[in-house]
Amino acid sequence: MALVTNAFQCSIQTSRFSSLYLSPKKVTTNHVVLKTRSLGSKSTCLAFSPLPENQGPQKPVEFSGKALRFSGWSELLRRRGSVEFPVVAATTADADGYAKPSKSFAERYPALVTGFFFFMWYFLNVIFNILNKKVYNYFPYPYFVSVVHLLVGVVYCLVSWGVGLPKRAPINKELLVLLTPVAFCHALGHVMSNVSFAAVAVSFTHTIKALEPFFNAAASQFVLGQQIPLPLWLSLAPVVIGVSMASLTELSFNWTGFISAMISNIAFTYRSIYSKKAMTGMDSTNVYAYISIIALLVCIPPAIIIEGPQLMQYGFRDAIAKVGLYKFLSDLFWIGMFYHLYNQVATNTLERVAPLTHAVGNVLKRVFVIGFSIVVFGNRISTQTGIGTIIAIAGVAIYSLIKANIEEQKRKAAATSTS
Repeated sequence: MALVTNAFQCSIQTSRFSSLYLSPKKVTTNHVVLKTRSLGSKSTCLAFSPLPENQGPQKPVEFSGKALRFSGWSELLRRRGSVEFPVVAATTADADGYAKPSKSFAERYPALVTGFFFFMWYFLNVIFNILNKKVYNYFPYPYFVSVVHLLVGVVYCLVSWGVGLPKRAPINKELLVLLTPVAFCHALGHVMSNVSFAAVAVSFTHTIKALEPFFNAAASQFVLGQQIPLPLWLSLAPVVIGVSMASLTELSFNWTGFISAMISNIAFTYRSIYSKKAMTGMDSTNVYAYISIIALLVCIPPAIIIEGPQLMQYGFRDAIAKVGLYKFLSDLFWIGMFYHLYNQVATNTLERVAPLTHAVGNVLKRVFVIGFSIVVFGNRISTQTGIGTIIAIAGVAIYSLIKANIEEQKRKAAATSTS
């Protein structure tokens, strides 16, 4: 077989290709000619010779992390065979020689991780509501229990800050002034919710709290001066009608539970208003921790004044006599822990999804809590109460979907105007 000899020019920098073993001799940055001998023989040999002076224009050799390609030789090598170079390079390495890290589980399966967050949000919320109501059956002191909820959460936050997960964000006087109204509304809404939980069935309290979107819309329209579209107002009509139907025939109805739930709705509405005014660069975990600390300080005085004498006289004694000291203390600890965890997981969940998914998730959470509380506690409800609850939840779902679509349109319009 005839010898095939062709010369071409290549420029090799040893600093970038130190692992390219083209010859046992030292490779320099000078121009060289690569010559092949005896392609038809069993082995392929490479040799280097000085570059001739009279040499026509040559095509460069391109080196990359992929297969080595020779411009102008493709057709000839396909007919006669191929020349293999022992180039040492990892397929997963980048241009600098560093291996690309593999994707994490959350990056490979984002939908599965989001679904897990939703499951944990619902699970922790349902367990909190059930365990909380069971504590009230033998320890009906909602002001003190509210303090326990916040106290356990604050201890949890302090321990997390101590180990640096997350790192504590500094707070100054200006931030404290902004967060105090938010914390006050949070404390009031939390205490009033617990007063309602202690007074009436859990399902009925959540039915009353379904009116919260109505109060949000009213505050946005008449306090903040924001124009609420007519479809949003119309979607709230089923909520009001359904709650009214459920309240008229609720077997556990009493005015303490009803009024407390309504005050909770108003408090949480103003918490949303003040939260918008207190937007800071601090992450949500640190904001919630500071709000919990301030809310705890707000809740302690009324708990001492309203329930303190009764607790010291016979409250603790009766509870320990009914369930024992260990169970009493463990129940108080776990309701505080579940309260904090479900709020934290809810925040993490809502940060991962779109507003529409957030709206649907909130409605389904309320349905889960109402359904599980009826099953666990065996609460008897009238037919009218059941129908009213369904109508109210359906109204909340319609309102949430319409509001989420409006917010999405605003976001797209803002993005279009800035682009």
